Amino acid sequence: MVLLIQPKAFMRQSIGLFAALLCLAVLAASAQQGNLILPGSFGGWTGAAQTGLAPMVIGYPTDVHPNEAKIEATRQEYGFVSGENANYRRGSEEMEVNLYKMKDPSGAYGLYSYLRTTDMPHADFTEHSSISREHALVLIGNVVAEVGGKDLPKNRAALKALIAAVVPHVESGLLPTIGEHLPTRGFVDRTDKYILGPATLNEIIPLADGDWLGFSQGAEAETAKYRVNGRELDLVIADFPTPQTAAKKLAELQKQFNINDSNDAGSSRPLYARRALTLVAIVSGATTKKDADAILDHIESGTEITWNEPTFQFREPGIGVMIVGAIMGTGVICLFAIIAGLAFGGVRLVVKRATNKVFDRPDQVQVLQLGLSSKPINAEDFYGYRK
Repeated sequence: MVLLIQPKAFMRQSIGLFAALLCLAVLAASAQQGNLILPGSFGGWTGAAQTGLAPMVIGYPTDVHPNEAKIEATRQEYGFVSGENANYRRGSEEMEVNLYKMKDPSGAYGLYSYLRTTDMPHADFTEHSSISREHALVLIGNVVAEVGGKDLPKNRAALKALIAAVVPHVESGLLPTIGEHLPTRGFVDRTDKYILGPATLNEIIPLADGDWLGFSQGAEAETAKYRVNGRELDLVIADFPTPQTAAKKLAELQKQFNINDSNDAGSSRPLYARRALTLVAIVSGATTKKDADAILDHIESGTEITWNEPTFQFREPGIGVMIVGAIMGTGVICLFAIIAGLAFGGVRLVVKRATNKVFDRPDQVQVLQLGLSSKPINAEDFYGYRK
């Protein structure tokens, strides 16, 4: 078989195919631009947002955050969906903004806690926001906004305008509450981090490889640093779905680590742990049990079983009490019947003596006689009395 291709027809088909692909590319780019969250301008700053995996960290030293592979693992554990970044300018000033959209607010809160450092005090942008001279983090629903620039505190008004532009595009929801179980005594400010996977946990507290804490069993964790007797200790609190799961995990950890000086298996580094219902708390870095107990003694599970409804004890009364009660009840009913009868009859008699226009009115009285006595039957009684 011989295939003949006409040059002109082939050129027309190629041009048409190229035009169609170009249109599809333009439409895809337009749709992508239409889904952007970052605004084109805010508070006098102008720029252009782009989608993609944002660089994750702005201005962090390399010894604080790991390589891109570990960053990507952490991002996926928190439920990363998409990212945007943009460079904004206002005169000679520059500002870089990264936006991380997560699948839910819990993951966004975890990423926010992961990116926040101890040199970033709380800001007044949202409930969870922090700012330093050259770095700002803001949790907005299921989105984390990361801003880098110079003298950011003096641009608070512009940052609030940026946040206001992002708010309509986010999804709000409940945030994790496990952090409420962290003790306050000795707590190092802004060291608490919400953890949802082993990659993030092993980066912060490298005790072992893999999922040694039990995230695959439905656990969520919170880590924090504490200062006890001049030493800095690490605390991990894991919350499991049930107390049974927590007890099983603690038993597994006791076989893997040297928990509470029970054995030397797995590691010579002593760890101190305690369970409170669904919570398992682990202290790392303590040299004595006393130092660890200074933290563990103040951890309480939020699950409480209470019974605050009034209670009573029922006792069956004696036969004498029941008989007396029955007689008294019957007497009360009879007395009520007598009083009600006298009242009803007395009212009728008084009214009838006064007038016949209320009770037993002659024009409405009908009497039927059966003739059982010697009294003669009056036919008019069958049709009522009429004057």
